[in-house]
Amino acid sequence: MKKIGFIGAGNMGGAILGGIVNSGIIDNEHVIASTKSDKTLERIKNEYKVNVTKDSKEVARFADLIVVAVKPNIYDEVLEEIKDEIDKEKIVITIAAGKTIESVQRIIGEDKKIIRTMPNTPALVGEGMTSISPNKNISEDELIFVKGLFDSLGKSEIVDEDLIHAVIGASGSSTAYAFMFIEAIADGAVLAGMKRADAYKFAAQGVLGAAKMVLETGKHPGELKDMVCSPGGTTIEAVKVLEEEKFRGAVIKAVEACVEKSKEMSK
Repeated sequence: MKKIGFIGAGNMGGAILGGIVNSGIIDNEHVIASTKSDKTLERIKNEYKVNVTKDSKEVARFADLIVVAVKPNIYDEVLEEIKDEIDKEKIVITIAAGKTIESVQRIIGEDKKIIRTMPNTPALVGEGMTSISPNKNISEDELIFVKGLFDSLGKSEIVDEDLIHAVIGASGSSTAYAFMFIEAIADGAVLAGMKRADAYKFAAQGVLGAAKMVLETGKHPGELKDMVCSPGGTTIEAVKVLEEEKFRGAVIKAVEACVEKSKEMSK
């Protein structure tokens, strides 16, 4: 069985680690994580029963697949630290916005196996969405294995690296938009007299159900919306207000801004 290591186990790295451990696809003893924080190390060790260390090089030596999950501002520093531990058989998996395959190759070598991914935090609850972009050194079997790992966290798709900016706008960052949407719906329900806890539950389940209908029915979102909008009813009244307030335009602009920021970070 392959061994997997995590260098960095913050929000995103921790979500992937937790999702993989919770899925059971890799045994706990075949997982190692490093972080500089004693508190985080202790939490990961107690919660997931995996190997932990403060030494990034130890992770690189131990693992067949190395997930580099540190902040973009120290990414190059970490890669420089571990590059001598990476041979031609190990696979380096990156998750950082703005860090291209080419930029990683410049540090660890063009002969190394690299997969650029863009996951999102719902991986922690088995509902993640991840894009997977391999370099030329990744074999078909290796790509299938890595896709299986990320499929265990929700869903994944193999995409050209050029599409990474659109991926970040559509799923990498969109959970934040969804959380804001759920919070706003709940605020409206509280205004109408509902308890806050109940409002979050009704709003979140409504959004979850809508998302599943898009994925499982294959119907266009507009068609599904029309199914809810009875003539002269409550829903079409709400939709009218959203259109008047340029709801869709605001969301499109938000995604566009996210994409442009991603492009800037890649320069």
